[in-house]
Amino acid sequence: MILAACGGGDDKSDEGKKEDNGTDNFSVAMVTDMGGVDDKSFNQSAWEGLQAYGEKYGLEKGDNGFDYLESQGDADYMPNLNTLVRRNFDLIFGIGFLLQEPIDEIAKQHPDAHFGIVDSVVESDNVVSVLFKEQEAAFLAGVAAAKETKTNKIGFVGGMESDVIDRFENGFRAGVHAVNPDINVEVKYVGSFNDANKAKQIANQMYTSGVDIIFHAAGGSGNGVFTEAKERKESNPNANIWVIGVDSDQFEEGQVGEYNITLTSAMKRVDVAVQDVIEKSKDGDFPGGKVLTYGLAENGVSLSTTGDHMSEETLNTVKEYEDKIRNGEITPPGNKDELTEYLNQ
Repeated sequence: MILAACGGGDDKSDEGKKEDNGTDNFSVAMVTDMGGVDDKSFNQSAWEGLQAYGEKYGLEKGDNGFDYLESQGDADYMPNLNTLVRRNFDLIFGIGFLLQEPIDEIAKQHPDAHFGIVDSVVESDNVVSVLFKEQEAAFLAGVAAAKETKTNKIGFVGGMESDVIDRFENGFRAGVHAVNPDINVEVKYVGSFNDANKAKQIANQMYTSGVDIIFHAAGGSGNGVFTEAKERKESNPNANIWVIGVDSDQFEEGQVGEYNITLTSAMKRVDVAVQDVIEKSKDGDFPGGKVLTYGLAENGVSLSTTGDHMSEETLNTVKEYEDKIRNGEITPPGNKDELTEYLNQ
């Protein structure tokens, strides 16, 4: 399978020889998870980071520059990674925790190659692990939702249950509670990052039950939440219906005619993180074996304000809580045990 994916042949004489790629350029590539490179979320943010790096140094998409391969399913991860190794990229990222095992495996097979894993940890000297404090941005999103809700019913739609989505969920719930502990937060999981239809059904149920703001942390599945909200807004322009986006600024995804239903987005700056890792590696300081974590302090997470949909009072409250997080007065919970401890304070 690997040979087929790589175009045949078993000559490995060029593997790991980055100085022989015919250029002084530092080349970088990535493998997406099943959400695809244009998921308007996580993978897209990572790809934007690679594109920004390429533009900065005048590189072109392709060999000796920057590139990506999309994965349609789990079976694509290893062939895609092997293909990029054969193409001799200096640094290869696996985007998303679903690539943790494939990156671990290929790193052992190719100890002279350099890899990065986003949203998971691989303990290997030739792999840098990139994590985020998603709970910090999610906490601020929860504060915003609690200030803006009219029904005191808020929804959270997750993709697949994992440590990453746990941080989003529990940080969000804590932020809502910080403003108003009487608000009900309904939580549902899609079970996939690539099932927009199911996410749409969940959103339909939530909005029908009186939820007026849904925060999705569901990757490509989150497109279904936007679709449901936009359809409702289109049929009733007076409907108080909102979506909080994730990973990227998803303001444009909320446009429906003259209206926009994106309240804000809990931005996870994968683009910032991958550019930072690329620059370190390009300068000869590849952080292999290390875990790099990006939060508010590192400009790794933030809350968008595109569209000016939040009131001045909401923005001021969000800023107050952001300052508390930055100075250590508040530590947003990243899992259920931490949330329980937070709620009992």
